[in-house]
Amino acid sequence: MENKKFNNYKKNSYSSNGNSEKKPYNSSYNSGNNRNNNGNSSFKKKTYGQNEGRNYSNNSNRYENNSDNRYENNGGNRYNNSNNGYNSENRKSYNPNFKKNEGYNKPNNYNRNEGYNRNDNYKKPFNKKPYNNIYKPQNNAPIDYLTTTPAEVRLNKYIADAGICSRRNADMYISAGNVTVNGEVMTTLGYRVKPTDEVRFDGKLLSSEKKEYILLNKPKGFITTTNDEKGRKTVMDLVANATNVRILPVGRLDRATTGLLLLTNDGELTKKLTHPTHGVRKIYHVILDRKLDYKDFMKVQDGLELEDGLIEVDEISYVNDKPKNEIGIKIHSGRNRIVRRIFEHLGYQVEKLDRVVFAGLTKKDLPRGHWRRLTQQEVINLRNMK
Repeated sequence: MENKKFNNYKKNSYSSNGNSEKKPYNSSYNSGNNRNNNGNSSFKKKTYGQNEGRNYSNNSNRYENNSDNRYENNGGNRYNNSNNGYNSENRKSYNPNFKKNEGYNKPNNYNRNEGYNRNDNYKKPFNKKPYNNIYKPQNNAPIDYLTTTPAEVRLNKYIADAGICSRRNADMYISAGNVTVNGEVMTTLGYRVKPTDEVRFDGKLLSSEKKEYILLNKPKGFITTTNDEKGRKTVMDLVANATNVRILPVGRLDRATTGLLLLTNDGELTKKLTHPTHGVRKIYHVILDRKLDYKDFMKVQDGLELEDGLIEVDEISYVNDKPKNEIGIKIHSGRNRIVRRIFEHLGYQVEKLDRVVFAGLTKKDLPRGHWRRLTQQEVINLRNMK
């Protein structure tokens, strides 16, 4: 039967010279219907090599097995069961109701762990880690800090380093005749003490004491002073066992304020950390009684005029992932109660105030109410501050 759809089609009309006719486009073309239209179709797929024996006509099996078929079940088949060591005659027939342990019953006295001896009262040992709720500072042992004290020092500094008083008060005691050097009263304010000199204050022998640097995480309810006439708790009660030398707090924190407080007998460093010209940075975590309005936020950032003059903060920000009443503020001013006064001036009440950073020192691994000694590197950093 003649196929009218392909009257203009010539099977071998395509050649590599580019002059052959182009096959006309026909959307109704169906290759499957054309190929197997009938058994007498002149179209026949080209075969190659060993597949030449296959017949693709519609009247015969497309994959008709011939003598060259590698899957033919003959003596040369690589899957021949007679040569692969497996005897199908010995193969058991499939039983869908087969059970592996059919007909087997466990004895009444069956014991899975028979032959394994273990006491009836045996319990797996539990090794509980020792826990000590008393905090022990990592470096509670005394440290020999590198000294920068020259061979000869002024008499008033020598007295201040001994922890007796400040250098200004030492000048008053020297002028009053309370100090003796090598058994003689010394009233010369500029006298320089030599390493071989014997200095006494009111008859008590003074020595150039070893420097101590104690960092305290002050809790609420303690006063920053060496003693209190009203018998209230002081920060000295918290560091009573830290050292035998007389140490003094650097700066002050009021009774309700918590956070970092440095105590030392290094008078030179104390002066450096407290003098406003050095601008030692401190960071506080402030919790207010209500949200800090943005307009007040900008006022603090731009600077406020308080009763004792203009106060400028180094940086202020809201605490991340916290309510807007929690503020972080960085400041270098050493005025009394300056952070509380800033927010009270704007009509806020400070519920909590915590000093989290002081001169580069942080509260890391230092619980509230405990102390630790500064490391050698921390002391060097403090001395090198500009």
